[in-house]
Amino acid sequence: MLCPEIGAGVRVFVAEDQFLLRQGLENLLVSNGLEVAGVAGSGTGLVEAVIASAADVALLDIRMPPTNTDEGIRAALELRRRLPGYPVVLLSQYVEQLYLNELLADGGVGVGYLLKDRVFDDVSFVAALRSVASGGTMVDPAVVTAMMQRRTTRQRLEQLTPREQEVLALMAEGHANAAIAGRLFVTDKAVQKHINSIFMKLELDTSGTTARRVQAVLTHLRG
Repeated sequence: MLCPEIGAGVRVFVAEDQFLLRQGLENLLVSNGLEVAGVAGSGTGLVEAVIASAADVALLDIRMPPTNTDEGIRAALELRRRLPGYPVVLLSQYVEQLYLNELLADGGVGVGYLLKDRVFDDVSFVAALRSVASGGTMVDPAVVTAMMQRRTTRQRLEQLTPREQEVLALMAEGHANAAIAGRLFVTDKAVQKHINSIFMKLELDTSGTTARRVQAVLTHLRG
């Protein structure tokens, strides 16, 4: 695997299923002195194509055919499994946390994660590619923030007792207190006590029981 210095001559493999965007990326890279080592519009055979291209860095859209779910990030993981430290830059329209922790588990060397609607100019975009190709890490601040928020949410949810988790799950299904009490064979008062404890542990400070109930359900769904 090549480890080019930051500068011209970096060879990039582009994996993007949208034709116009793929063409635009190719033109942008070439006009900024980088070389397009190969392209793909699908996740099928993607890992083998990247390896065969001998590219210095792979630029991968996360959602690609055939399933349009996580082909890109799974390809990134497989590339780094076969070639430890292989530079990959993930390009996505959304903050996709599935597998992202695993991708960064080895220290994140040679890893980039950029959001399409936050790439504002070609200079910073190309600089990010060159940095990752050299072993750097470039993760959009919005992605970092989302990961930190999810970690905090998970930690708060882990404080709930098994019974409180049951109550919260039933709240998320839309059940009122009386229905929850009937399902769990407890009193309405006991359910309200559990809900108040849930509000406290999840640190839901908004005044009003209804608003806090909605926030609690949203926290449960995010976790």
